[in-house]
Amino acid sequence: MTIRELIAQLGGELIQGDPETQLLGVGGVDSALGLDLVFAEKPASLEQAMESRATAVVAPFGSVFALGGPKAVILTEQPRLWFAQAARLLLEPTHVTGVHPTAAVAKDAMLAQGTSVGACAVIGHGAWIGPWTRIDAGAVIGDQVRIGEHCRIYPRVVIYSGTEIWDRVVVHAGAVLGADGFGYVRDAATGEYTQFPQQGTLVIEDDVEIGANSTIDRGALAETRIRRGTKLDNLVHIGHNCDIGENVVMASLTGISGSSTVGNGAILGGQVGVGDHAHVGPGVILGGQAGVLSGKTVNTQGTVLWGTPAKPLREYLRELATLARLSRRKME
Repeated sequence: MTIRELIAQLGGELIQGDPETQLLGVGGVDSALGLDLVFAEKPASLEQAMESRATAVVAPFGSVFALGGPKAVILTEQPRLWFAQAARLLLEPTHVTGVHPTAAVAKDAMLAQGTSVGACAVIGHGAWIGPWTRIDAGAVIGDQVRIGEHCRIYPRVVIYSGTEIWDRVVVHAGAVLGADGFGYVRDAATGEYTQFPQQGTLVIEDDVEIGANSTIDRGALAETRIRRGTKLDNLVHIGHNCDIGENVVMASLTGISGSSTVGNGAILGGQVGVGDHAHVGPGVILGGQAGVLSGKTVNTQGTVLWGTPAKPLREYLRELATLARLSRRKME
């Protein structure tokens, strides 16, 4: 793509260089090659970027440097974000359409224009696959599943029947969406367990990304919903009847128990555990291995919480220091 085309889509101001310059990819300041784009956010990194082999540099408005030389320079409010968005455009793979001969596609499944279905993939009865969506090798799309446009379903993903996926969703390899939740009723007389009905739905809204080997359960009688723009790392589990808000980020090995909610913009670190019927408020930040107990509500927006039960980081560290002092005194 040319710099003019990138600016037309992403904004920004070209203050040096030819707008018709072609860019082929992105890179770091140490590894970039000719026709690559690099970014800089601080004066030191800008100096390194200008000395790199890259063809173009994106930097923040207000940057101070000497003009001149062959490099193209683009100014924007958020250079790291501009760089990331440009990378998606520059590195977008060639889209191959059509159905592989070994794929099994039900006769009543609907494939829109530009879709592709890889080797040994399965598309169930009544499924609907939107325009320019790619289903990779070995993926299984269940009956009555609906997938929107420009989605990417990587190899060996399994999407259970009735799941609804909106537009521009990415599901990485091995993820399982819409499986039965972990809900059982115990017979008090015999101790035996009978599964509570797991017949609800799962809805994945626009621009969600789901990491490899993550699992999201369908609702029991209603729905599980992952809202717009949320990003899940690998090996994340979300139980039935959960409602995960917009633009939430969850790191690897996080587990959300059934019937819990997570508010818009929350950030959950690695190995966070949330009990059933718990509520994590908008903008809450849970550090690695933090825990929210069943039925509890956490609403401390913008403050990093740590420990189990989760509490402000300073309070958590004070408690650790107190325990350490008490332990030393006991040993003395």
